Amino acid sequence: MQNARSEFRTPSVRSSLEPIGRLMARRDSASVEITPEVLLKAYACGIFPMAESADDPALYWIEPEERGVVPLDSFHIPSRLARLVKSDRFVVLADRDFDGVIDGCAAPALGRTRTWINVRIRKLYRRLYDVGHCHTIEVYDHGHGQLVGGLYGVSLGAAFFGESMFHCARDASKVALVHLVARLRAGGFRLLDTQFVTDHLRQFGAIEVSRRAYHKLLAQAVGGAANFAALPPGRPISGATALALAKGQEPVGG
Repeated sequence: MQNARSEFRTPSVRSSLEPIGRLMARRDSASVEITPEVLLKAYACGIFPMAESADDPALYWIEPEERGVVPLDSFHIPSRLARLVKSDRFVVLADRDFDGVIDGCAAPALGRTRTWINVRIRKLYRRLYDVGHCHTIEVYDHGHGQLVGGLYGVSLGAAFFGESMFHCARDASKVALVHLVARLRAGGFRLLDTQFVTDHLRQFGAIEVSRRAYHKLLAQAVGGAANFAALPPGRPISGATALALAKGQEPVGG
């Protein structure tokens, strides 16, 4: 089964620097230690790390001039996807298999053999996961229990920063995104940061905002309180419940 990746952040570091005025970037060598505390402070300031490739141990600190966000209160779910989510073809859980999700996100995708997820990224986000600031949404095949899609990201206050998503079954990453938004809305989150806007994300209502506007949204969200575990991570919720929560509606049953 082929693996395809639909990332929150698509541009490579090199392509993102052209034109240079589009973002600010600074390179840290492999000898500079980045702790989870430093990484969280960077997110709180609107900065995130990227690597040029899996083979490059250096990290770049990125601050786009235009930032991608998905407004949670206007999240759009295409009708065909809504039917798929409601069918419960997949079982969706959270925070059970970080390594499996990041492996999926780092795997070569159709038409792209390189990944920006290097060893430092893996180790750093694993440490964030261990202290409760990195989370996964995992999509499993209902019949065989195989991980067929998912995503991971960082939570800080009432902000969630999407990092990467993948699928090896059609639309599994889209199902993961619907369940993510359901969980964020149930937990009182205010901001879903996608860093960049891709065609994949535009269909869900993703927009670009200026750096200045983003910092206002960020300050309000980081200063707030939210709970990713408001829905028990290890217990699947029905597709109907996920759809209702993602739309800001009261679920019936669950």
